[in-house]
Amino acid sequence: MEMRTEQEMMALILGIARADERIRAVCMNGSRTNPNAPRDRFQDYDIVYLVTEMNSFIGRPGWIDAFGERIILQKPDDNALFPPGPGDRYAYLMQFKDGNRIDLRLSPVSRAAEYAAEDKLTVVLLDKDGLLPALPAPTDEDYRVRLPDAPRFAGCCNEFWWVSTYVAKGLWRRETLYALDHLNLYVRPMLIRMLEWRVGIDTDGGVGIGKNAKYLERYLPADRWQALLDTYPRGTEAEIWQALRTMGRLFRETALEVAERLGFAYDGKEDRLVTAYLASVERLPRPETER
Repeated sequence: MEMRTEQEMMALILGIARADERIRAVCMNGSRTNPNAPRDRFQDYDIVYLVTEMNSFIGRPGWIDAFGERIILQKPDDNALFPPGPGDRYAYLMQFKDGNRIDLRLSPVSRAAEYAAEDKLTVVLLDKDGLLPALPAPTDEDYRVRLPDAPRFAGCCNEFWWVSTYVAKGLWRRETLYALDHLNLYVRPMLIRMLEWRVGIDTDGGVGIGKNAKYLERYLPADRWQALLDTYPRGTEAEIWQALRTMGRLFRETALEVAERLGFAYDGKEDRLVTAYLASVERLPRPETER
């Protein structure tokens, strides 16, 4: 199936809205309104329909079939795995067979002005009743790297080294998933945050690195980027230990630079003591147990 063009998708989104009296305005945000986001075929259409009421939409789920043939739909507000939302919005996340994707939210017209102020990437595509205020040109300034103050910097360092000990404990116990979860869910985010701050210093806070740090490679020296990639291990104990050591070196190197540039103190004693502890755990004999 040939992928529908941006022009076709926008005509469809606006055509459905114009034909439905319940839909009074249409807005878009996300990467398609971000002047600094790269354009490609996988960009979502992040759309909001401001509506007079939502129950008639929710009660007739087939209305979204007009957007095209889907391969999968998620309605997060109805998904028992997710915490309940605010209750005054409802989302349809639609992946279409032709490769396009629309993340569509319904929001009440009574909250129109409040919605318009939430995201500086919002643009108004349709406003039947003049509900929305004039909005400035979209900007990603709310998504740019924000440099830390001294307490946040210290907190990041402390969390990195503190949770590193959990990784070591999990490895010694041969609890591979425990070790990997602490490495990836707690230690790694602190490393990424420190790298973000280094980028923020280099760019005067003028860039964002995107969701899941997807643009980070653009702003790191090649050797540092490769060091970061080297911290993603397979599931062997040896590789996880190596990843933990590499993360420690990369974090230390980056944190020292950030501290120097921002005039903060780096707790070298904490670093040295934890690094020595990790090495001692790696050398520690283990009782032979059944795997």
